[in-house]
Amino acid sequence: MYFYGFKHIESTLQKESSNFNTDLAQMVAYFEQEGINVTVTEGAINFLEDFDKQNKEITKIFKNAQEIKNGKIKAQSFDNFNLFLTKLPRKLKDHQIKAAYHLYSIGNGANFSVPGSGKTSVVLSVYEKLRIEGKCNTLFIIGPPSCFQPWRHEFEATLGRDSDSVILSGNTKEFRRSEYFKSQKDSCELYLCTFQTALNDYLEIAKFLSQRGVFAFLIVDEAHYMKQIGGSWANSLLKIGQHASYKCILTGTPIPKSYRDIFNLFDFLWQHQSPLTEDDKIQIELWEKQKRNEQIKELLHKKIGPLFYRVRKNDLGLIPPIFHPPIVLKMNVVEENIYQYIKARLFDLAEGDYFTNEEVLNKLWRGRMMRLRQAVSYPKLLLSAIDEYAEDIVRDSNLALKIHSYDRLEIPNKLLELTSLVTKLRANDQKVLIWSNFIGTLELIKSHFLSRGENCELIYGKTPVRKNNVIEIDDEKTREDIRDEFVDPKSGLNILIANPAACAESISLHKTCFHAIYYDLSYNAAQYIQSLDRIHRVGGSEFNQAHYYFLQYENSIDQDIIANVNNKAQKMYDIIEQDYEIYDLDLYHSADDDVTAYKRLFKRN
Repeated sequence: MYFYGFKHIESTLQKESSNFNTDLAQMVAYFEQEGINVTVTEGAINFLEDFDKQNKEITKIFKNAQEIKNGKIKAQSFDNFNLFLTKLPRKLKDHQIKAAYHLYSIGNGANFSVPGSGKTSVVLSVYEKLRIEGKCNTLFIIGPPSCFQPWRHEFEATLGRDSDSVILSGNTKEFRRSEYFKSQKDSCELYLCTFQTALNDYLEIAKFLSQRGVFAFLIVDEAHYMKQIGGSWANSLLKIGQHASYKCILTGTPIPKSYRDIFNLFDFLWQHQSPLTEDDKIQIELWEKQKRNEQIKELLHKKIGPLFYRVRKNDLGLIPPIFHPPIVLKMNVVEENIYQYIKARLFDLAEGDYFTNEEVLNKLWRGRMMRLRQAVSYPKLLLSAIDEYAEDIVRDSNLALKIHSYDRLEIPNKLLELTSLVTKLRANDQKVLIWSNFIGTLELIKSHFLSRGENCELIYGKTPVRKNNVIEIDDEKTREDIRDEFVDPKSGLNILIANPAACAESISLHKTCFHAIYYDLSYNAAQYIQSLDRIHRVGGSEFNQAHYYFLQYENSIDQDIIANVNNKAQKMYDIIEQDYEIYDLDLYHSADDDVTAYKRLFKRN
């Protein structure tokens, strides 16, 4: 009994249970297995009967879901569902129809399809079907802020009506409380909430979802963020999820680093009938330590295989993109002088890195790699401060003067080549997306094209986000304003300059933009992969080929970076085409990539 979590309290064994039916059934089954006579009260018998009934219903649902995945679809049911879909303004692709029917049939489901496959449209179609049937009337989205505008946009495009929506995050607690405590008839249809707000307001959100007349479809978008077992976000979502009528999780990367990452996802979907029992979880953790991955995959396929739908990149029917060979350039005189100095200094500094603790060294190495990457992007970036890095790397006064006055000495050769490439593309009436990882470089590029009379806009961390259709800073465009103007073929805005950290996730540009230029790259493979998908997605890339261009300086760190991210990207694509693979690469925290690169390039034996 102690093994099952019970404690000895005043001559009785007691346990606080959040899943009473499961624990009770497990206890009775254990006693019977051991040949121990046990008396069960009438109340407990009722619980067991209800639990048995629920299990039979769940088993039926799971079996039906597996048959749908296997292609054994009941013709009449599917035809009726498909007939409904034909009445929606947006016509779903074949793979989206199957994903939508699977989600509709299972009620609480997961969609692990690759980015760009149209998961949002799938969920919205199912929601609309449930709403018309009187089973749902509220769509509550929890995800990163970058997903808010796509949900609003896709709502209108898929369902043909404006979303009566409210963004809960970023507003005052008083504003949010006023929304949570509105009556059902006064509430909105679409709610958009960040993970942090869900953590802060989970009690109020739970009360809102549980009030009479509210039947919510609760969606966790980019659900890999709730991977931490016992983490604050995960616990908040589990408590909120108890009060939803239907639930769905969306992520293209369900198992980022450990098989344990998937536990919370299905506990959230099926809180009182989780397909993974505590014994299953213990077994998975043990097998993972023993590296018995094949046994884990077999168990997961049996237990959770029916409960999720997955569309792979090859299923999308997209025209393969063209990755043009890197455009390798010679540096101009001054930038070459600066780069070679910084590189030599890093070799010299690496000689003394043996008497400092590892944490301090890692901070130094990250900062030094940042300096080297800055040098091949825009030399004046070397004047900017770097968090947790204060090393004086430029000690030559003449060189320091050149950095300060760089703009008066020359124009970076990358910028000249970028201008030539953009001019050629614009001559063919093409919209162009330009990526850079540094704010100073982004501002340099924008200023340069504006001086040439080109209409261009910039999206980076400081670009404001629209809140409930209200711009809080007068006369300043939001990310949504810029995105909407850029994708409009008649707007006149044909050049968008962006930072992958702010724009690589959830923003779709693929319907009118087919050319992306990478002015510089970082070692962050996750952001790189996500940035590629901005112009290569369902709903446009079936007919228009995406083109990617890369500017590089010869004999520089540029070659190491592109080789590194391409290698990681290929491994990642190979992995995410499979159902039950853990990702040895950490998709979401890439600070150590710079450390690894520094060791590879500069740290001597």
